[in-house]
Amino acid sequence: MPALMHGFSISRLAMTLVFLAAGAAGARADVWRATYSVSLLGLPIGTAGIVGDISRSAYRIEANAKLSGLATLVANSRGAASGAGAIAGGRILPATYAVTAANATMTRTMRMSLSGSAVTGVDISPPFEDKPDRVPVREQDKRGVIDPVGAFVFPMQGVEPLVGPAACNRTLPVFDGWTRFDVRLSYVGQRRVTTTGYSGPVAVCAVRYVPIAGHRPDRPGTKFMTENKNMEVWLAPIESARVLMPYRISVRTMIGTAVIEASEFSVQTGVAGK
Repeated sequence: MPALMHGFSISRLAMTLVFLAAGAAGARADVWRATYSVSLLGLPIGTAGIVGDISRSAYRIEANAKLSGLATLVANSRGAASGAGAIAGGRILPATYAVTAANATMTRTMRMSLSGSAVTGVDISPPFEDKPDRVPVREQDKRGVIDPVGAFVFPMQGVEPLVGPAACNRTLPVFDGWTRFDVRLSYVGQRRVTTTGYSGPVAVCAVRYVPIAGHRPDRPGTKFMTENKNMEVWLAPIESARVLMPYRISVRTMIGTAVIEASEFSVQTGVAGK
């Protein structure tokens, strides 16, 4: 979800969004599997699949996605992402993040390592071209952050209901290896959904994008997304792990509304971690 807040071209939007552990070895974990359909202007343009090992203390997620039809004319046609880390005190503490996106002419891979919510290393191949109007990323912008895959996991503390205001009312400080931005969520309400593997309530959150560094402030896409009030994420609970995961994401883009929605959302509980 957070990755759809940056880049603002369909190539970075549609692929990285759907992507959507240290200390996990030997733990009892839930295995979460989800399949998402991706649409733009109501037309199907691709699918994504995600599998994750989720416990109360750690997560490990792997995802892949493929766009099809007209989407391949303006977007990366396939990609994969992975991330792993710990969960402590209601916070995500990422350790690793990697994403690869490719089309017929180029493949780009980004890898990032983190420790204590601080970035310890980034490798982008081939590198992005820097621009003179890009807001510089400072060292302090790489501390106290989570990666886009870690931002898919919404841990809950205490005895707060999983599907309630506390699910949404938070700010995600995201660094994707190139740009630093906040994703601010606020509670809208609840809905009831039914799909393969899950039937029940979801928390509905309004979403706002706040650029911090690494962006180009004068680009029309940056201004559009900063002012965009038509973004929403629905979060479905994984009870035993006390976390929520995205069920549906909708974002108004400069060419229409993009929607990513689960056609499968299933959890196998109590599986021994790898």
